[in-house]
Amino acid sequence: MDIFVSLSPVLQAFIATLFTWAITAVGASTVFMTHRVSSRFLNAMLGFASGVMVAAAYWSLLAPSVELSRDRELPVWFPPVVGFLLGGAVLWLIDRLLPHLHLGFPDADIEGIPTSWKRSTLLMLAVTLHNIPEGLAVGVSFGAVAAALSHVSLASAIALALGIGIQNFPEGMAISLPLRREGMSMSRSFWFGQLSGMVEPLAGLFGAAAVLQITAVLPYAMSFAAGAMFYVVIEELIPECQREGNTNLPTLAAMLGFVLMMILELWT
Repeated sequence: MDIFVSLSPVLQAFIATLFTWAITAVGASTVFMTHRVSSRFLNAMLGFASGVMVAAAYWSLLAPSVELSRDRELPVWFPPVVGFLLGGAVLWLIDRLLPHLHLGFPDADIEGIPTSWKRSTLLMLAVTLHNIPEGLAVGVSFGAVAAALSHVSLASAIALALGIGIQNFPEGMAISLPLRREGMSMSRSFWFGQLSGMVEPLAGLFGAAAVLQITAVLPYAMSFAAGAMFYVVIEELIPECQREGNTNLPTLAAMLGFVLMMILELWT
């Protein structure tokens, strides 16, 4: 732990997001043990991931952004609101432009600009899209710690990485197992499942480096990551986990995910 503390914030963020990527790969590796998991279980796991992301967005990002905005000349609500809405707007734009296909949907429901890319690539890109704000959130948190601000601690940043890592396990499963059921080989299903998390270290590096370069943007950066995470949860995860009509189980799982992330944050 002492060695980790002595590292630069950018390197800390990189290691933390390598961990979240690794957990995605562990989840994807379940394809080597089975290719049949009930849709109820996958829906519950997506609901759980939703709860973790909402809690992380508030406790680890939005609330600190509000506190950091109290010492500024602008109204206290301005940086959090602007960053939050901008984060959602950027994800909306990417969602409109990047070709992708959500799991379980027919090819006719491909989103983004028209493309001839393979179905497997489009499925992987759909999961990759919501891994971007997760990696960004971790990177911004570690960058905030470097600014030596009382509202953000190293323990809090580590808790955020741990929470995102936990919910990445079912995300890895949620892409590799359906791909296997569609006839893809085990190795290729695993490859695409873990590949969806590869963007997190890149986003983490960017987030930490950007905050370190311009400390003044920290409240905006934290609320930006929160807004992006909220957009992913509401636009993708919640509709997907309730698409089959079984709403009770995913809802309860979402509440458990929220509580787990809240405990991790307050425990630190």
